[in-house]
Amino acid sequence: MADIKKILFATDFSENSKWALTYALSIAEKYGARLYVLHVIQQPSYPLGMYAEISFDAMDKFNRNISEVTEKEMKHLCEIELKGFTNYESIIINGIPFMEIIRYAKEKEANLIVVGTHGRTGLDHVLFGSTAEKVVRKAPCPVLSVRLPGKEFKMP
Repeated sequence: MADIKKILFATDFSENSKWALTYALSIAEKYGARLYVLHVIQQPSYPLGMYAEISFDAMDKFNRNISEVTEKEMKHLCEIELKGFTNYESIIINGIPFMEIIRYAKEKEANLIVVGTHGRTGLDHVLFGSTAEKVVRKAPCPVLSVRLPGKEFKMP
């Protein structure tokens, strides 16, 4: 088995993501690995005509508010969920989530990526896919995708 020294855990702060963190933390503790806790702020996309209606000051204020809320959420997550585990680094970046997760995993030479999955189905899945699915397909290392208990998989 490969030596696991660096684990990248990607979070969206959801219940499913917090459940996946229990796996990332358990593996990090078992192997003495460094845990990178990453959140990617995806910039909202607006219909083209909307830009004329939104001032740059309003957009800048909105982005600052998102950053402040995200920083508080990350601090809370690390303080509560990591329960005294100290071998970690928390990171917040802007971008397209699956691309930034993959880029950061390469940059840090992660041995494992841990992500929660929401089990998206139907037309939504066909049109957009899921961040977890895209990470699994394109990651430079193994990926552990964790489903929230009680979420049932239904065959079409």
